Amino acid sequence: MTSDVPLIDQERCIGCGACRAICPDRVIGAGSSDKAFLDAESCLQCGHCYAVCPAEAVSVPFLGPPPALASDDDGGATSWVDPLPSQMLMEIMKQRRSCRLYKDKPVDRALIDDLLTAAVTAPSGTNSQGWKFLVLPNREGVTRLGEVTADFYRRLNQKAALPLLRNVLKLLGYPALHDYYEGYYQKVQGALEGWDRSREDRLFHGAPAAIVVAADRSSSCPAEDALLASQNILLMAEALELGTCLIGYVVEAARRDPSINRLLDLDMNYRIHSVVALGHPAVKWMRPVGRKPVEPKILASI
Repeated sequence: MTSDVPLIDQERCIGCGACRAICPDRVIGAGSSDKAFLDAESCLQCGHCYAVCPAEAVSVPFLGPPPALASDDDGGATSWVDPLPSQMLMEIMKQRRSCRLYKDKPVDRALIDDLLTAAVTAPSGTNSQGWKFLVLPNREGVTRLGEVTADFYRRLNQKAALPLLRNVLKLLGYPALHDYYEGYYQKVQGALEGWDRSREDRLFHGAPAAIVVAADRSSSCPAEDALLASQNILLMAEALELGTCLIGYVVEAARRDPSINRLLDLDMNYRIHSVVALGHPAVKWMRPVGRKPVEPKILASI
């Protein structure tokens, strides 16, 4: 039976701590001689531990092999000296991973400009190009956005901690608060306490910069426009050897708390669809990671 969690070979493990440092779910512990072990029955299944392990001590049987192009078998380039454009793009896509460890080093403005140039090459519905990009070029701005976001989740957690409130709302057909409590309350509470106690940043992970991607609500498909532009940012950042991570908690907070739009001086006609943490990565990925197998349904005729 295939395991749905990473497997860590204790004999191979050298106790370097790389997997523990990069685990977004914090489910990897340290045993004797600092050897890593899985400290949970489930995980996010991201494969970061596999990608970062220098000793090849981690296996991820729930994931397939790294993706490859079917056309690679049909006369493609024979070496990395002269790869086909499709192979170069595929390598960028395979290597890109969400980065949660950053160097204390600013991101050059010219690099940010390159990311935005890539962003606006994305398609948009009816060619509206109704997106807006808000750049937080320094750690101070990122921290301020994080603090306003944390204030929202403090208020939300205070409500979610009240069993009578969340259960009554669920009985009345509004289960959102109950579901939030079951799925996110503990993780968010731990992050808030870590920030208050020692300024441990579990939201932006210490990123020195960020890009907020919003779109005009009146566009024909604003969410799709913003997310396609965001994907271009992620891929160009990988090509420029920058680390990125999508920060969904800020997006969710912005949907419910207008103070975030006000902080960013963003017209309320615009809605935030993605927030990209950005910086120079303080982690080196050793290998690409596969994905869960997908079985497409081929509709030869309908």
